[in-house]
Amino acid sequence: MEHNLRETILSAFERFMMMPENEANLRLGAGKWSIQEIVGHMIDSAANNHARIVKAQSTDDLIFEGYDQVAWVENQNYAGAQWHDLIILWRQYNLHIDYIVSQIPDKVLKKERLNHNLDKIAWKPVPADQPTTLEYFINDYIKHLKHHLGQIEEIISNT
Repeated sequence: MEHNLRETILSAFERFMMMPENEANLRLGAGKWSIQEIVGHMIDSAANNHARIVKAQSTDDLIFEGYDQVAWVENQNYAGAQWHDLIILWRQYNLHIDYIVSQIPDKVLKKERLNHNLDKIAWKPVPADQPTTLEYFINDYIKHLKHHLGQIEEIISNT
């Protein structure tokens, strides 16, 4: 498993701590999320995936409910949140997910699941007719998180 979530979180958190609060509201363009809203989205992703990862350990499938990402970001007004509160919540939530993942036995991680909806909810979808694993789903979550950290770096480098 390419499980390096802890290092990714701590490294990004250090970068976030150095960022002035006014920079957190920078965005690449109209209609795009600001850095702060991307972090908010990553918190929402952590919340949803936390529940999914816990649930998946005691089921034979990987069927999960989706959520309206844009509405979640808007309804929580991440743009108006306190930057340091937001990044601490993001760090702690993901460190908890890292801990949970470290507790999952290999046989549960690697168990093939024929019944899943990762064709609809995964960041990198798995065709509905192909089996997948909880390990794949967790790695997909980590790649999704790293994708958003890359977006944040792009915003910073373009300003």
